[in-house]
Amino acid sequence: AVVRSIFVYPIKSCRGISLPEAPITDTGFRWDRKWLVVNSKGRAYTQRNETKLALVEVELPKDAFSVDWEASEQSFLDIKAPGMDILRIPLRKPAEMADDISVWEWSGRAFDEGGAAATWFSVYLGKPSRLVRFNDDSEIRAVDPEYAPGSGYKVMFSDGYPFLLVSQESLDALNALLEEPIPINRFRPNILVDGCKAFSEDTWTEIRINESTFRGVKLCARCKVPTINQETGVSGVEPTEALTRFRSGQLLLPGRKKHSRKVALSL
Repeated sequence: AVVRSIFVYPIKSCRGISLPEAPITDTGFRWDRKWLVVNSKGRAYTQRNETKLALVEVELPKDAFSVDWEASEQSFLDIKAPGMDILRIPLRKPAEMADDISVWEWSGRAFDEGGAAATWFSVYLGKPSRLVRFNDDSEIRAVDPEYAPGSGYKVMFSDGYPFLLVSQESLDALNALLEEPIPINRFRPNILVDGCKAFSEDTWTEIRINESTFRGVKLCARCKVPTINQETGVSGVEPTEALTRFRSGQLLLPGRKKHSRKVALSL
């Protein structure tokens, strides 16, 4: 198998960026899930409860994915959405802090991107919102040691692990069962590979890409997000119904008491 595409999602649950290459950090690809949209209580918004986030586009400077690149005062994260003016977020770290930011089981302090960003997302979502940036100077969000034992495995605002990998063949096998094929962006992977058997990535425990070695530690439990059309923000029933028939936890892991749908490896 070979790497076909790399995807980075700077703002959790917003649109990703397709790249030919990307630097690896100790929390995943550089810039991946570094920002998060939260409600008035600091709780994370995702496409599960705000499907309009699927329509938010982000753009970073062309050189931001170069290994030695550093942000200057003229470096911005540009954010676009239907009916909204462009929001420009300076890539230099903000001075303001926000307390009690939470995503899943984790809570901590994050950088607050300020009033203009809060107003922009509040208007777009129609409810009080703020944009925060992970505070990697002092915060650590460790992965679940039950699946990835050892030290040093951590993420920023990703759901669980630094990387999500899926194969083109797995998507093709799924699409063969659907009346309307879906694109890979429904599954929001970081790494798309090509040239293997469908779903063979389920069993990969060690993946070597160039000089880097990744550990396959857990199948990804799927949720509502793959049912959301990433071009319209409208949710449907597929591919969940198709996956239930042949890729549910009950079929893949019959010995488990609690089952969940799975389609890819989380690394």
